[in-house]
Amino acid sequence: MTETHDVAVSPGRRPRVVLGVSGGIAAYKACELLRRLTESGHDVTVVPTAAALEFVGAPTWAALSGKPVATDVWSAVHEVPHVRIGQQADLVVVAPATADLLAKAAHGLADDLLTTTLLTARCPVVFAPAMHTEMWEHPATQANVATLRARGVLVIEPAEGRLTGKDTGKGRLPEPEEIFATCQEVLTRASTAATTHLTDLHGRSVVVSAGGTREYLDPVRFLGNRSSGLQGYALARAAAARGAEVTLVAANVSLPDPAGVKVVRVETTAQLRQEVVSAAAAADVVVMAAAPADFRPTEVSAAKIKKAADGSAAAIELQQNPDILHEISTDRARSGQIVVGFAAETGDDSGSVLELARAKLARKGCDLLVVNDVSGGAVFGSPENEAVILAADGASFDVPRGSKAALAHVIWDQVRRRLD
Repeated sequence: MTETHDVAVSPGRRPRVVLGVSGGIAAYKACELLRRLTESGHDVTVVPTAAALEFVGAPTWAALSGKPVATDVWSAVHEVPHVRIGQQADLVVVAPATADLLAKAAHGLADDLLTTTLLTARCPVVFAPAMHTEMWEHPATQANVATLRARGVLVIEPAEGRLTGKDTGKGRLPEPEEIFATCQEVLTRASTAATTHLTDLHGRSVVVSAGGTREYLDPVRFLGNRSSGLQGYALARAAAARGAEVTLVAANVSLPDPAGVKVVRVETTAQLRQEVVSAAAAADVVVMAAAPADFRPTEVSAAKIKKAADGSAAAIELQQNPDILHEISTDRARSGQIVVGFAAETGDDSGSVLELARAKLARKGCDLLVVNDVSGGAVFGSPENEAVILAADGASFDVPRGSKAALAHVIWDQVRRRLD
């Protein structure tokens, strides 16, 4: 496997995906990944290893894919399957990828149909590892993963959680829906990216914040905002698909964890600040996509605040929260660190949306500011977004309405140029 990705999907042709399945207990989860791939219009060829067939049989893969299942190099020899399958693929994804399969791939071994397919593939390759924590953390496995990533292969970080038996730790297969989302990211980027190096954030550490903080008035009430976290999650998912090591600080978000992303959950602005500042110390890029509450109550009532019998208004004294974006922008944790902020503006008597945003960019001190016009509640909770990206050097980029995933990649493109 190399970092050459020269297979383009022609208009009207279904993307050809090879789903490799190696021999782990998590093989049953690949059935859900296969279902999502086929139902979304992909032409999927399943290539299980002999060990994988001990967990899920060939009839299951054939029924879900609607195609015969290739199981060994000796079937249909005249079609040279050990070469053709990889040559014709637009994407190869291996889920689960065991420690044994990763070792074979890293060292170029080719003793079955899946490993020969990996050697002949010239398209993007994604591995979703699943194994016990000790196996994942072993120096041999980590060296093999590093080798694969250095070649431009995307190796998703495994999730943490319940493993085989009573064990719990890192090594769990990410949820199939999130592996599917990563595959979509990779396929889309492969068809549109100007670079052939799709994992262009490999070796970079990034921090992304998402969601909206809450400031409690009493045990049951809080001040908050309408941020859904969708844009921040799209940014984290896109960065992981481009090979970055991603920490996502999520404030009050009810979304599944993006595959390969470390998620830290917070509630208040103070907690958000603590986690972002801590993670930023080792980060090449910090993206503040979260919406921190600007104010918090001076005092939090220990008991529920009761209504006044006479209907009089309750007086709640507020104080300003710390400005996290300004803090991390003006006191960079590392030389060359890139900081990206977001501005949700409506415009008022003091200026238009862009005028207020330019003033905010100068005041905050970040490198890029992504400006959303949220008049009428636009953007919040929507799968789509449009924005203007303002740069500290005076540049401006209009991003037309499209998916939040598409905007995320535009933002990372701008970040990548500045990292260079």
